[in-house]
Amino acid sequence: MENLKFEFNGGPHPLKGGKPFAVVGVVASSNLEVMAERKDLAGKCQFEIATTAPNFSEVWRAVLTDFMERNKPRDVLFSINDFSATPPIVSLRLDQALEELTTEAPL
Repeated sequence: MENLKFEFNGGPHPLKGGKPFAVVGVVASSNLEVMAERKDLAGKCQFEIATTAPNFSEVWRAVLTDFMERNKPRDVLFSINDFSATPPIVSLRLDQALEELTTEAPL
């Protein structure tokens, strides 16, 4: 198991309203789970990753950089439990977590 941490400058605007946290995905063969939680990080985003696939930190950095450039979130902590997911699955789950986080809960 390898533990990775990344921090990025967030976008210029706060996230729109929604939930305090969101969880998407399931830790299972070739998949991962992402928890996104609102947190005062002085405008930054943090990613904490526990992965079963060691030595892929540069791939993780590339996927997270792409996500940050596309979405520009700020003040979000992403906690990721990975079981060897491919980069497209990681991108999908990150997008889903952010969408879930910023969607208003139905009344």
